[in-house]
This record gives sequence, C-alpha cells and structure tokens, in this order.
Amino acid sequence: MRRPSPLPSAPDSSSRGRPRPGEQAASTGADPEETTADVVPLPLAERRGSADSPADAEDTGIRDVWRASRARRRALRAEVRRFTVRQRRRRRVWIGAGIAFVVMVLGTAGAAYSPLFAVERVEVVGTSQLDAAAVAEALGPQVGTPLALVDDSEVKAALVRFPLVESYTLEARPPHDLIVRIVERTPVGAVQTAAGFTLVDAAGVVLSTTPTAPAGQPVIEVAGGTDSDPFRAAGRVVRALPDSIRSQVTAVSASTPDDVTLTLGATGTRVVWGSADRSAEKARVLDLLMQKSPPDRTREYDVTSPEAGVLR
Repeated sequence: MRRPSPLPSAPDSSSRGRPRPGEQAASTGADPEETTADVVPLPLAERRGSADSPADAEDTGIRDVWRASRARRRALRAEVRRFTVRQRRRRRVWIGAGIAFVVMVLGTAGAAYSPLFAVERVEVVGTSQLDAAAVAEALGPQVGTPLALVDDSEVKAALVRFPLVESYTLEARPPHDLIVRIVERTPVGAVQTAAGFTLVDAAGVVLSTTPTAPAGQPVIEVAGGTDSDPFRAAGRVVRALPDSIRSQVTAVSASTPDDVTLTLGATGTRVVWGSADRSAEKARVLDLLMQKSPPDRTREYDVTSPEAGVLR
C-alpha cells in the first residue's frame, strides 16, 4: 500500500506569490518561468466613489434625517399658524383697541390739564340774598386755572366770607366756564342780644346783626340760647311751615323741645305746636284750620296732635 505524501507547509508572507530560490514550478503544466504579479491597491478616489462605502452611507443618512426633521418642523409651524389665525387676529384687534384707548386717555388728560381748557368765566347761580357779582369776584383767582385743576379748598376759603352760603357745588362747563351753584342758608328768625337783633338759621349760624328786628322775620325766644335743644326744635318747626303761614309768624317761643309755640300777626293768635316731630303733618292741619277759621276770629290753634286739631 502506497503511503500519501505529507501536506505542504504554509508559504511565507514575505515570499508569497513568488517561488523560493531553487524551487521549481509545480508539475501542472505551467511555465516554470511564470511568476505571480504584485497586488496594486486601488486609488482612494475610486474607493470613495463606490455606493457601497459605509462612511458615505452614514453621511447620506444624517443629511436625510436632518432635512426630514426641518421639513416636519416647517409643516408643524404652518399647521399651527393655520389653526390659530383667528386667535392671532383677535389678539391684534384687542391690542389695537387697547393702544387706541390709552392714546385717547392720554390725549384727553393732556388736553384737560392744558391751557386749552382754562377758566375764563365764573358764573354764580342759586343766590337770592347774596350778591352773585361779589361771589364771582371773590372767585376771581380761579381764572386762568385749567378746569381739571380748580382747587376746591381755595373755592371754599373764598366762600367762607359769605355767611349766607350753606353749601355749594362746582360744575365745569368746557371749554372755559366754571359754574358755582350756591345753596343759601334760610334764616328762621332773629334772636335779641346785647348788640341788637341777630338773624340766625336753623343751625344757629349768625347771618347778620341789626339794631332793630328785621322785617319779615320772627323773633325767637328760647331757653338756653342758639346751642340748646329748644332752639333746634323751634328752627325745625319754622322750616317746616309753608310760605303762606311763615309770613304771618311774628314770634316763636320754647322752653323745652316739646312746647314750641308760634304767634301770628297783629292779632296775637297763638299756635300750640308741641314738639318738632311730624311738623309737616301739623303744618297741613294748621293750614286747614286757618282756612276754616281765620286768625282774626280765633284765639288759639292747637296742633299738638295732628289727628285732632283744636280751635279755641
């Protein structure tokens, strides 16, 4: 039996592709002079041009993802703009309206506080006993002041000099008029003092003093003076009287708040009034009694209880 030949050893890497010295070509029929050609590497440009290169595939994938992401963001923004167009339009309208309102307010305020609306004329209304021209002259320093800057404290200081002024209101009438509405004090009678007869209102404020009793005003005789409860009750009664009866009253007396008594005209007819409560009802009852029986035929009217007036 023939024994097989051993396997050939691995060729040396340094001499791969070329025969060792003295080695003959294999008996395969090849030319003994033929040798293996050297391996020539491909140029770098050719390798990069290959579509199967991993680096080129990686670069191409990143650019595609980036482009797709940017396109998606653009599309999303476009959708958001499309669905919020009404909201954005309303927001622009509200912003525009707010800006217009602010501009209008600032313009109005600027014009109101400017000399364009300065006071040029002071008009006093509501006076009957006061001299309106004297009051307007006292308010002369307000001329030239913008209507919005008229100082109420300065107006009050000017009107304090007029005791007949009970209250007042200011009305600005653009562009240049300042209206002062006066409510005068209503005198209720005269109180006799050492200086003469002092005309007072229902609060006891002194309006004037004369040596003789003022015409058309009753003389008030009360216990405790003008700061007492009887005086306040008498003042409330006089103010509740209608003009037709008020003009006939020549005297008012009271020792307590519950026994106010009036004296009518030259006849000296007495009116027993009582307290100042329900004075409006008592005045209506007294008017009916006076129509039924005039003062020249009556000694006394008693309206202490308005449900049952009494003639004496």
